[in-house]
Amino acid sequence: RGHPEVIGTFGQVPEGGMTLIEDAGDAETVAPADPANLAFLTQTTLSVDDTAGIIEILRRRFPAIRGPKSEDICYATSTPQAAVKEIARRSEAVLVIGAPNSSNSVRLVEVAEREGARGRLVGRAADIDLAWLDGVSTLGITAGACAPELLVREVVDFLGLHFDVSEEEIDGVAERMVFKLPAGLQAA
Repeated sequence: RGHPEVIGTFGQVPEGGMTLIEDAGDAETVAPADPANLAFLTQTTLSVDDTAGIIEILRRRFPAIRGPKSEDICYATSTPQAAVKEIARRSEAVLVIGAPNSSNSVRLVEVAEREGARGRLVGRAADIDLAWLDGVSTLGITAGACAPELLVREVVDFLGLHFDVSEEEIDGVAERMVFKLPAGLQAA
């Protein structure tokens, strides 16, 4: 509720034509007027795991419900979340570089914590509380979709001033997303 994607989507349909489901409880109690004629879509920045649970409930309750094709899932959400799962499994703590108003970045912290690592969101190196890292021997670092590489380098360099740092990139899900240019631009 209140996210720009949600507001924009609701603005495209007639009043009452769409219902917001925010969690599993909502999915269990929603009472649509025509349960045989339903479709769902998801906010692209939600946790992939949380979304899957909600969809599972909706499919159980409304077997005829239709959803988007799997390739419509936002790669900027699913790819980083899959990578953070792997990073968190190998780390005691995970720093996510991003903004507190970035749903994508906040979800990455939640995913790390769900995998058993401590998670913390930081905007840049100056936001790091070194005491939070006491006892951490393996730290994972990732960044939200809109965080520039410059901030990632800043964080790694800052940590190198205080700790013995060695970097290892995690081979995650390969991004194979290709965006085709609109026909008019292709011709130009």
